[in-house]
Amino acid sequence: MTTEAAAVDPKRISVQEVFDVKRETLGLEVMNPVVSLDGTTDDADVTSPGLALAGHVQRVPDGRLWVFGETEMSYMATLDEVEARLRLEEFFSFDIPAVFVTKKQEIPSYFLEVATARCIPVLRSSESTRDFYRRLKPFLEMALAPATAVHGSLADVYGVGLLFIGESGVGKSECVLDLVERGHRLVADDLILVRRTGNDVLIGRGHELQRHHMEIRGVGIIDISALFGVTAIRQQKRIEVVVHLEMWDQNNHYTRTGLDGGTHDILGVPIPKVTVPLNPGKNVTVISEVVAMNHLLTYSGINAAEAFDKRLRQYLEQDYE
Repeated sequence: MTTEAAAVDPKRISVQEVFDVKRETLGLEVMNPVVSLDGTTDDADVTSPGLALAGHVQRVPDGRLWVFGETEMSYMATLDEVEARLRLEEFFSFDIPAVFVTKKQEIPSYFLEVATARCIPVLRSSESTRDFYRRLKPFLEMALAPATAVHGSLADVYGVGLLFIGESGVGKSECVLDLVERGHRLVADDLILVRRTGNDVLIGRGHELQRHHMEIRGVGIIDISALFGVTAIRQQKRIEVVVHLEMWDQNNHYTRTGLDGGTHDILGVPIPKVTVPLNPGKNVTVISEVVAMNHLLTYSGINAAEAFDKRLRQYLEQDYE
């Protein structure tokens, strides 16, 4: 943990929350309402039991939501009730927050009896198995995505998400305000809620109560949307470059070529970091625009620092020859 970010505890979601949010979309109904929906999961990888129904339960993970599609239910129908009960009792002995049965299939009474005895809620969906996965998994991945809160200011500059960090009072908000005045967009100021999607994508947004307000020291709270219009704001943005603002320190080493740029870690994702030392007269706004444009060039395969270094080395090698 750094002074800029405070980690958030791993997320969990209850079966009740899933039911409340996706009830209409998935056509959900609770088949054994005597069982509580308070069970929770932190695993977005909802899957079918597969070989676990055949007795291979060595790799069944705890805490996962399971889906019984037409394949699983038709397989259970090939077993006599005694054998089917034994298979289900073995599978339901694991920590299972809930099971879903898709395509509004008929659920045998013994299925509900075994699940109820294990305090496992059974929810039936009217959706096909494919559509069920397509609609539930993105919701779970979003709800359970790793998240954190970062102190800073986030702006969209030429389509690049610049996250400004630094000590309190260094001028992060003022820099972003100047960028907004020049036609760029504010995402959030002071408190940035960051969520990781996939392996390396960080999405930043502001708190819903905060909206697009900023605190400017000496002025107070201002509403960017009211002052500059809705085109001056956006709800969220991918964080692509971290701009660290700090007061000039002659004892610090600041890169002169850009070949030794560092990174800033957020939720395990290294983000390119640019440190900008502040001194009187420095135009931080223009520098920020250049940082964004340089990132776009680098992303397109053009690295000015590396190209200059290569030409310089070639010149020196020819001179020595």
